[in-house]
Amino acid sequence: MIVIQRNGQTTVITGWRAWLAGAVAFVVATLLIAVMVFVMLGVAITVGAVLMIVIPVAVGLALIASLFRRPP
Repeated sequence: MIVIQRNGQTTVITGWRAWLAGAVAFVVATLLIAVMVFVMLGVAITVGAVLMIVIPVAVGLALIASLFRRPP
């Protein structure tokens, strides 16, 4: 049973319509969570790949820069 109250009016959904509404809500929520997980996984992989490239380049540039540093 699904009870909806809107503008002071109560609507009650029962039987197969309530099951159908619940199933649709479940499918929509599952798809929304799947999309969020897909986006978060993509962001995590992208950030990881960028860091795996940027950190060694930064270390290499620091080593090269230290070779051209004037001695004190």
